[in-house]
Amino acid sequence: MSLLVVGLSHRSAPVSVLERASLAADTQAKLLQDTLAAEPAVEAAVLATCNRIELYADVDKFHAGVAELSTLLAQHSGVGLDELTPYLYVHYEDRAVHHLFSVACGLDSMVVGEGQILGQIKDALALGQELHTAGRLLNDLFQQALRVGKRAHSETGIDRAGQSLVTFGLEQLAAGADVADWARGKRALVIGAGSMSSLAAATLARTGVAEIVVANRTRARADRLVEILAQPGGTGVAARAVEMAAVRDELTRADVVVSCTGATGLVLTAEAVAEALGLTVDDAVETPAAPAPPAPADVDRHAAWVENGSTGTVRQAVRRAVRRATVPAQGTGPVRLALLDLAMPRDIDGGTARLDGVRLVDIESLAEASADAPMAADVDQVRTIVSDEVAAFGAAQRAAHITPTVVALRTMAAGVVAGEIARLDGRLPDLDEKQRAEISQTVRRVVDKLLHAPTVRVKQLASEPGGAGYADALRELFDLDPQTVAAVSRADLNDPNRGRS
Repeated sequence: MSLLVVGLSHRSAPVSVLERASLAADTQAKLLQDTLAAEPAVEAAVLATCNRIELYADVDKFHAGVAELSTLLAQHSGVGLDELTPYLYVHYEDRAVHHLFSVACGLDSMVVGEGQILGQIKDALALGQELHTAGRLLNDLFQQALRVGKRAHSETGIDRAGQSLVTFGLEQLAAGADVADWARGKRALVIGAGSMSSLAAATLARTGVAEIVVANRTRARADRLVEILAQPGGTGVAARAVEMAAVRDELTRADVVVSCTGATGLVLTAEAVAEALGLTVDDAVETPAAPAPPAPADVDRHAAWVENGSTGTVRQAVRRAVRRATVPAQGTGPVRLALLDLAMPRDIDGGTARLDGVRLVDIESLAEASADAPMAADVDQVRTIVSDEVAAFGAAQRAAHITPTVVALRTMAAGVVAGEIARLDGRLPDLDEKQRAEISQTVRRVVDKLLHAPTVRVKQLASEPGGAGYADALRELFDLDPQTVAAVSRADLNDPNRGRS
């Protein structure tokens, strides 16, 4: 196994870089195809969310793989390699497995314990399967990551350590008040009809808002979301769909706006929000001067130090310093319009936060708020689960590596037995069927008993760290045909029931 992951996330890069590096769906497909065409990679998968972009690959050369994957990320994200490099992290083999399992459990999320990442990992696997870029290793890896994430949520209280970004965002908008009390009777505008916007609409409905208006570029998807909200046995919230062109008019009636689209530009400008509230951008408060953020190299050095064994205090302090330097000042007066921007790149102009009567919560301010959130004791349990599962996955992969060799050995032994029985038939043609069957069974039992202990023991040894060489030793000792071993591997890889989500 030569698993490599190169990526960047909210823990390594500022939101401004993540926004520019975001990958559209068609760009993700092209990235996977180009990765597979690159010399060091034989498998590839991409995990792209609103706060992380990670490229996974099975490579035969570490340094060449890092260079190639970094270059491909830069090319497809549109961020220059020199600018992107300080924010990239690299994990290899067991450390890469540990990283993905941690991500699947929500340990690496902005809000610890959120479960939406499992759906995003499933989508990443499905794309790799659809494009045939995910082979045996990445199929096994992502399938197991999904199982580990589900195990963490079912066996521990990791859900209590944090909530979804939507829930956490609404809590920030409520500014300490009970969310249900704060939301009751409000009119909400949801911009977008994807998975995150749908979750936002459902969450708002449960909190007791009076009305939800859904605006989306594709009207049919907005209509579908409204139908779901209005289903019998649901929340009973009044809901309607509108065209994107109606957003400005709906702003004048809305109390809460949640936006999460795939747009590459702003969906709500400061001018549009000011106009809806009867203000001008001149009513915005001045943004206080902020100290210069730490240089990327300084952040990277701190992050590397934390990665190598600190408790995370330094990492959080450095990230908070960066975020405080970029988060705009909030407007003054009673909140007339609450804005929640869950998009990456951002949908809502950061300048809206400085308008009187406007409160803005976005990905950046959510990261700042969650950095100070207390960690639940359940997180330690999840970390133990992750460590155990990484060890088990590594052992299973090493054992699987030798299985084709063991199968080839037994195939060769079966061929020897068949040849000797045929030779015996030629030398003793008068044997009756019962005698021939008894002799054949005896010879097979002898061969099976001779091979049993060595093959069981070699599987055990191969599953331990450093056991990869046992397959080579077995092939050398028994002079096994490499093509036979390769044929067994291909048959296993092409099994249609293997690795389907």
